[in-house]
Amino acid sequence: MTDENAWLEDVEGDTQLDWVRERNAGEAARIAGTAEFATTRDRILAMLDSDAKIPDVSKIGDHYYNFWKDADHERGLWRRTTLDSYRGEHPDWETVLDLDALSEAEGENWVWHGATVLRRTAGSSTDDHRLAMIDLSRGGADADVSREFDLHARSFVEDGFHRPEAKGSVSWVDADTLLVSTDTGPGSMTDSGYPRIARRWSRGTELEQAPVVFEGETSDIGVWAFHDDTLGHERDLIQRGITFYTNELHVLGADGRPVRIDVPDSAQAGITRQWLTVTLRDDWTPTEQPGGSVQADRTPAGRTFAAGSLLGIRLEEFLGGSRDFQQLFVPTPTSSLTSHTWTRHHLVLNILDDVTNRLEVLTPPTDDDSSQGFSRRAFTGAPQVGTSVVAAVDRTASDLVWLYTTDFLTPTRLSLADVFGAADPELLKSMPTFFDSSGLVATQRFVTSADGTRVPYFLVHRADLPADGTTPTLLYAYGGFEISLTPTYSGGLGSAWLERGGAYALANIRGGGEYGPAWHQSALKANRHRAYEDLAAVARDLIDTGVTQAKKLGVQGGSNGGLLTGNMLTQYPDLFGAVVIQVPLLDMARYSHLLAGASWVAEYGDPDVPEEWEFLRTFSPYHLFDPARDYPPVLFTTSTRDDRVHPGHARKMAARMLAAGKDVTYYENIEGGHGGAATNSQLAHMQALAYRFLAERLGVAGPGSMGDGSADGSGVA
Repeated sequence: MTDENAWLEDVEGDTQLDWVRERNAGEAARIAGTAEFATTRDRILAMLDSDAKIPDVSKIGDHYYNFWKDADHERGLWRRTTLDSYRGEHPDWETVLDLDALSEAEGENWVWHGATVLRRTAGSSTDDHRLAMIDLSRGGADADVSREFDLHARSFVEDGFHRPEAKGSVSWVDADTLLVSTDTGPGSMTDSGYPRIARRWSRGTELEQAPVVFEGETSDIGVWAFHDDTLGHERDLIQRGITFYTNELHVLGADGRPVRIDVPDSAQAGITRQWLTVTLRDDWTPTEQPGGSVQADRTPAGRTFAAGSLLGIRLEEFLGGSRDFQQLFVPTPTSSLTSHTWTRHHLVLNILDDVTNRLEVLTPPTDDDSSQGFSRRAFTGAPQVGTSVVAAVDRTASDLVWLYTTDFLTPTRLSLADVFGAADPELLKSMPTFFDSSGLVATQRFVTSADGTRVPYFLVHRADLPADGTTPTLLYAYGGFEISLTPTYSGGLGSAWLERGGAYALANIRGGGEYGPAWHQSALKANRHRAYEDLAAVARDLIDTGVTQAKKLGVQGGSNGGLLTGNMLTQYPDLFGAVVIQVPLLDMARYSHLLAGASWVAEYGDPDVPEEWEFLRTFSPYHLFDPARDYPPVLFTTSTRDDRVHPGHARKMAARMLAAGKDVTYYENIEGGHGGAATNSQLAHMQALAYRFLAERLGVAGPGSMGDGSADGSGVA
């Protein structure tokens, strides 16, 4: 196919960047030059920089670590405190690493990607938590470097471990050994741009010469190795990603050979202490292996477990041939398992029931009582509505969890909870109210899609909403990769949109994970149109029920959601008055050849296979665009440093539409990676640009009394 804009795929060519700068200096610059933009941006930035944000912490040894950005620390601080201090209103933070100072000293634009800490060594009776591998990205790209850091000295280790820039990972085995998956030269990476080879790297040796512990295929997504340091259960594990939805888990034996956990490739296996858990994406009828045994009262012969189930079994029994699984979760037509979290003695299930979280606590049987199954009880103190998220404080030594709770109109709260305690969770931190929510209500609605499927969506609006179609409304969705969207408090959305009279709809369309694997699988590949039909049905319902009208309805999405909104633009232009398309896929003929695109063939299909291109072309916005057709105004945003979804998608679509004289606003941030922004100021600019574009096109009132400027920035609308 002829592509007049193929030259824009050269990400950092001088001519291409001149094109980007010219577009940035156009309509996007005009919007950014308005007083309304400045007011919106400044308030959002105040949210992002506010001391009122909840500092998320991770327990490492006796300290609780947090990564923090504010007005004085644009790149951020890695810092730590104690739990007693964290409980206070103003914790006493000790700086461990200042990224702004590091970036200035080294002449880099470092972006924090996290740290991997050596927590303990097999055979050691003490945990010194001294050594870390810190991951740093230039400009926010997925590719990063890993550098050894001394947490006691708070400095990088001279001549320590250093993984050069690449997409990859490291995991501590002991103080002198790492498991590493990264680029070590030709043939070491997959077609998707991720590591194909895992190595065991000893201190003082060359990375490229480190012994190979596992090799995948070039057609794989990637290979990752990690060490489980749980005392008494130390083991090395290999995760081989075959496609985005098929994988293998291997345990490295004493002889160094990998032993595969023999479950379906589509299942997700996990090992914690003596337990193997298996999350199913497809129905499975396991077969006993030689030497295995079945307890007839629990696992009748030929039993089939349903897709979406969570199964559990002792790892030793499984490796011995038993398939005597216990069902830890069984889905229903309205419920799915969104996550599960181990603590020292318990397993916490986070269940979605019609897109509302519900928590359960399971307790495994003791080692000397294998005849009994897991017991279960409700989680004490969790709210009955809204979104709840749990994370173990220290799964190796404690039954405490962090409990986050929120909804559209309730600021996020962080509590500390004992998962099997009788007491209610201890409230540690709570965001203030960051926008005026008086008079606002949030409801859940259901609509029937084109094929008769019942699709839920949330609507936030004024209680006295007139049913006359006059309310500017913003519709948001994602619809892919089994990702669920739930209600979340967002100071940016509240201040820039809801306070000013706009309504907001969050659609739980197919392709997501809200109702388990089947909800996702029903919109894969040739069935992708169902996700788009679902969102169109929500848009029509907003119009038909008088919430809004087409010229006052905007739609926004990013990444896969950018592909979604690209299809709203090209397939349903009559339903919308404005469209925001962020870090998108748009050229589905080229996507699998651009950056990490090959890893998503299992989601969309392979354009190089003629039969699959036949359905891919039906949802490729770049090819669906018709110069003779009318389209609503559109804003494209992307990042030059996005090395996951190629910025060429947005560039080429904008160029094609501009050549046809369409109303196009384009903005490309030089930094930011796939998140679109590397600093709070960049993020505030990007969010304000989207909100002001929508406000101008849909008729939202300009900023009025903006309050005290405090906000959380915890959500992204």
